[in-house]
Amino acid sequence: MKDVTEWSEQDVLRWLCEEGMQEYCDALGGADGTALLRLTEADFRSPPLKLVSSDGGRQLLERLETLRIAAHIAAAHRNGHLPNGHANGHLPNGVWKAEANGAPPPPPPRLNGVRHEMVHIPIPNASWGKTAVAFLYAVVCFVTTTVVISTRPPLPDKFFDLFDRVEWAFSICEINGMLLVGLWIVQWTFLKYRSIIGRRFFFIVGTLYLYRCVTMYITTLPVPGMHFKCSPKLMGNWEVQMRRIMKMIAGGGLSITGSHTMCGDYLYSGHTVMLTLTYLFIKEYSPKRLWWYHWICWTLSAVGIFCILLAHDHYTVDVVVAYFITTRLFWWYHTLANQQSLKETSQSNPFSRVWWYRLFQYFEENVNGIVPRNYQLPLSWRLSHWNRNVQYSKLEVH
Repeated sequence: MKDVTEWSEQDVLRWLCEEGMQEYCDALGGADGTALLRLTEADFRSPPLKLVSSDGGRQLLERLETLRIAAHIAAAHRNGHLPNGHANGHLPNGVWKAEANGAPPPPPPRLNGVRHEMVHIPIPNASWGKTAVAFLYAVVCFVTTTVVISTRPPLPDKFFDLFDRVEWAFSICEINGMLLVGLWIVQWTFLKYRSIIGRRFFFIVGTLYLYRCVTMYITTLPVPGMHFKCSPKLMGNWEVQMRRIMKMIAGGGLSITGSHTMCGDYLYSGHTVMLTLTYLFIKEYSPKRLWWYHWICWTLSAVGIFCILLAHDHYTVDVVVAYFITTRLFWWYHTLANQQSLKETSQSNPFSRVWWYRLFQYFEENVNGIVPRNYQLPLSWRLSHWNRNVQYSKLEVH
């Protein structure tokens, strides 16, 4: 690999794309390798870099630190300060001969007063088992929600007083929802760290539906309008109830698929949850330079939510509460996930008192820092993702 200090402007742009930092390509279009290594936090406090990212360039600076270490090691090699090949008892793969024979490795060697140590660089762990746990958690919460449904006469609503019901509006809402879910699934498939992001999605959506189950059970609102055709309640007939649940799951809980014929699931709106949550995940895990893509998804979400009210299929309070809870849970979770200090239980961390904090620690224990927005082909798995959790590089310590 070419030395970083010898990189051209094109090499810098190529490296930014490989690291999933394409949003910096315009701002750093004229920088070569040397200029790239000279970037500091101060450069991200003023335009144009200040306008690129809201994290103060933290992700890019972390990658630059790795580049500086690599450049330092390369310079040391050129100057003859690092041992070569089999010298000092090393095998070609970097293992000590004594260690290969079962004996512990000797202490790090010193050459010219320089001690060489191994630096552990953590890599996000795939942990698909945890993703499966999060998925099962989401499914259980969704199924539980379908059980606590009832029906009564409608209540007054200010939005309904201002806007007459439009029959086809709810179909638009569900079509927008399916488009957003489809876009998110495609985007998630190409994410490099899809297992981490996937379990975040499943946990958040599962928790939202669990909260919804609780609110529906303790406060049963009547149907918002007399246009609803609700299936009769079945008391004690578990076989038919399970058929209804399976039918609802198979149809995605959508009215346009004919799977949603039960009433009473109003406080709060599940459609608003999905419209809001899919947009938040799409925006969070896609490059900031795809602003047009974000605006399209935002429009689909906003129009879908408005159509829920226009169809008189949910009270206004259902939509407001759903939006509030969804956005807050998403932001809280990602604040915790992106701050290493908040992953530890302590008196100074109020978030550690939330009931789902232990689950959060379980899902995020192997994730350090912000998950990069890196993409790769769905089947381009690397063995290193499965066989090791750390990489090693040599660093000189004087």
